[in-house]
Amino acid sequence: MVDVKVPSVGESISEVTIASWIKKDGEMVKLDEAICSIESDKATLEISAPKAGKLKILVKEGETVAIGTKVAEVDETVTSSAAPSQELKVAPKETPVSHAETKNFPSPAAQKILSEKGIDSASLNGSGKDGRITKGDALTAQPATSVSKPTGEESVLKTLARETISSSFSREVRREKMTGLRKTIASRLVAAKNTTAMLTTFNEVDMSAVMDLRKKYKDSFKEKHGVGLGFMSFFTKASCAALKQFPAVNGMIDGTDLVYHNYADVGVAVSTPRGLVVPVIRNAESMGMAAIESKIIELATRARDGKITIEEMQGGTFTITNGGIFGSMLSTPILNAPQSAILGLHNIVERPVAVNGQVVIRPIMYLALSYDHRIIDGRESVSFLKAVKEMIEDPSRLLLDI
Repeated sequence: MVDVKVPSVGESISEVTIASWIKKDGEMVKLDEAICSIESDKATLEISAPKAGKLKILVKEGETVAIGTKVAEVDETVTSSAAPSQELKVAPKETPVSHAETKNFPSPAAQKILSEKGIDSASLNGSGKDGRITKGDALTAQPATSVSKPTGEESVLKTLARETISSSFSREVRREKMTGLRKTIASRLVAAKNTTAMLTTFNEVDMSAVMDLRKKYKDSFKEKHGVGLGFMSFFTKASCAALKQFPAVNGMIDGTDLVYHNYADVGVAVSTPRGLVVPVIRNAESMGMAAIESKIIELATRARDGKITIEEMQGGTFTITNGGIFGSMLSTPILNAPQSAILGLHNIVERPVAVNGQVVIRPIMYLALSYDHRIIDGRESVSFLKAVKEMIEDPSRLLLDI
């Protein structure tokens, strides 16, 4: 037997959670094949098989174990070509059940749904064992249509008069253990709210110029660089240029010291099935648009696949989060401590605006900059956001560095 132990995943991490077993107990595994994923308070990683053989799982999914704990064994004496004989298992005899007794008999959950829909269980054929009506059958069941259809007004009145409850709701309560990543997200957000003098300033930006530029060059850009030309690269470049003008926004507080950075390591917030993570684009100030787009795609993909490393999420100096992809119109993003500022992007909506004394329709995005007032003054925060706005509304400023 070869032991499978939890590897060290970082200096400050002493325990991890078994997120999921990729391979099943008793399944044959190959050398270096991923067999399970583990989740620390900062990232999700995979453990590979140290040898080829038969897997024996020792720790269940969801359990939290210390670094170095043995979570499985691999029997290398067993190969796929010579699997050991298995005991013949005889299924226990089942007591015969009369089909007539169970046919059209709904489960309690199914009966509740059918009652709410006003459907007689006798009119359905169940897909469960011996014709039993399952919850799935009840969810998909539709009331029999009447020959005489009510008028539009009658239908509305009946709908208003009838108490309707979505079948997806119930009185059941589901409890889940918080993952290590979710615990860390929660504690960091609370700490940011409680330990900083956080304030948010807002502005709006006309996206016409950037959208026209993308429309004009998106095909040739993708053909040359192999990636699409997105909004994030524009905002990343504009933010880097603005950070150069207002270094306090790119700084942080360390005890009684103010720390300023002569580089821009920009974190990009990515939503994953396990929570929000912020991979960092190193030296974004020295990268071109294509390099930024490629790096964003690479980091976002790795984050969503649970393969992002802890090092790739540490050491950022400034963060950008885009709630607009989910339809957010306006929000106040929370600081990504120990950073002192975070830029929030939102959805683009056509709005009437005044241009040269005329009301015109333009694609407008609201911007939000949350910042730590202990290090960043109001003048700097407002000026930073105004600088980003001006560069987005006139992208040529990004090329000319003005």
